[in-house]
Amino acid sequence: MHSIGDAFGLALSLVLSGDRDLLQIVLLSLRVSLTATAVACLLGLPVGALVAIARFRGRSVVLIVMNALMGLPPVVVGLLVYLQLSRAGPLGFLGLLYTPTAMIVAQTLLITPIVAALSRQVLEDLHTEYAEQFRSLCLSRVQAVQALLWDGRYALLTVGLAGFGRAVAEVGAVIIVGGNIDHLTRVMTTAIALETSKGDLALALALGLILLFIALGVNAAVQSVRLTAARHAHV
Repeated sequence: MHSIGDAFGLALSLVLSGDRDLLQIVLLSLRVSLTATAVACLLGLPVGALVAIARFRGRSVVLIVMNALMGLPPVVVGLLVYLQLSRAGPLGFLGLLYTPTAMIVAQTLLITPIVAALSRQVLEDLHTEYAEQFRSLCLSRVQAVQALLWDGRYALLTVGLAGFGRAVAEVGAVIIVGGNIDHLTRVMTTAIALETSKGDLALALALGLILLFIALGVNAAVQSVRLTAARHAHV
């Protein structure tokens, strides 16, 4: 085991030199999380928009469930996906367990409720502002959803970035369905957990630095989107 100072030095060396194994882990992490975020947005944004503009019996129950699902325990999501994709499960014939696809499925299930709930709040506020105008234009529900999604695109981009930040930092679900297999399903969070347990602090710190940089980048992007939205609102 290296001293902390030596470990930081080796970590910086790995990052700056573009270590092959390090790069492979980072690229797989980004591929899995970006794909999961894209699918979650395709599923969650329309659901959030529909719930935002619809008024129906039991809507309050739906809102409670949507908000509750935002706090889904990752290990429970991983377990549910594992049960579906295992050989004894209904989807076991697909052979997806311990593959990046299984990890994408787990992350998608984890962040779709977050995207849906956050977008619902954003779009409901917009709908309250535009409801009278929509009625005067006799817009259908589909047209109203399209208008809200377009007008709230900057805020919704923030929602998407929040979903990505949640996905890329996930460890519990992906390690259950991915197995943390070297050169196949090892992502940044699972690699950090493994390398720390092995005492290889250099690689763990290098991955941690990259993950921290990504987190800072996501937060900077969110702030930039908010400023852009504010400027457009005053035009």
